[in-house]
Amino acid sequence: MTDPIPVAVPRKGRPLEAVLERIAAVSDDDHLDRLADSVSNTLRYEKAVTKGAVDADGGPYERLAEYSDPEIPAEPEFTLLRDDRGGKPRRIVFDAATVDLGDVTVKLVGREEPFRALRTHEFALGFDSADLVLEEVVGIRAAGLGNISDINDRIDPVDTDVRVVAGLGDTVYHTLMGREDDRSAGAAFDREYLTDYEGPLCISPRYERLVTAVLGTDALDGVEFVYPDADEEEEAAIARVGLGVYLTVTGSTAREHGLSVGEHLFPSETVLMRNAAEADESVSRVLRALEREAADSEIRV
Repeated sequence: MTDPIPVAVPRKGRPLEAVLERIAAVSDDDHLDRLADSVSNTLRYEKAVTKGAVDADGGPYERLAEYSDPEIPAEPEFTLLRDDRGGKPRRIVFDAATVDLGDVTVKLVGREEPFRALRTHEFALGFDSADLVLEEVVGIRAAGLGNISDINDRIDPVDTDVRVVAGLGDTVYHTLMGREDDRSAGAAFDREYLTDYEGPLCISPRYERLVTAVLGTDALDGVEFVYPDADEEEEAAIARVGLGVYLTVTGSTAREHGLSVGEHLFPSETVLMRNAAEADESVSRVLRALEREAADSEIRV
């Protein structure tokens, strides 16, 4: 029996759930549906514990022993990490699971930053948010970027061997939005609006490079990035500034702050990636298995 092919995946959150859903979708094995539900439900509960929304029965080590059984390869394993929240509490996160996908066996291995694990050639395949690719390696140009399918053309091969293969369809958007009372009749908050705009644009500090890549330097001529104050909600900060970019699903909270939701500038989606320098037949078999449901995504690279 050949060893399972390791695939790097996020340890928690929406991207991990998207990966588990894809794994379940490409297999006829009902066990993988149950595995996806089990891992997702466990991590949602642990997130609630970390946030103080629920009181846990027992300590983290007792819960960890209950969740994980390393003697059963088909069952998921979890591990403990220190959370970034105040007090640095322990948080239980996904560690690993071995799954059969037809003619290939895959070991999903949790990593804090799967994209960087691929960059260092620790893995040949992995899943991570497309946002991280834009934040780290996509080139900044005068013209903006609108589709994930264009990402690979913006990656300098000198910087990394990692390339995006396909998206998983768990799409939310980086969206331009502005205060309703600042918009003239018939105008829309879109890329064209930014062409003539000069002034502050409120964004999350971590997204400065991403927003620059998405909008392009021409559109940002005369624009100054500003950021939410400490403990200030992003929507409230954008309403205070007048215009901003925020990652949103429905925009309902933005509208509650008197904001008009404008153009979806760029999709934030979990993507399957490969390190092109790590190519063999086993990697190709995994890719074929994982891409069976790629049509679910708005993108196909």
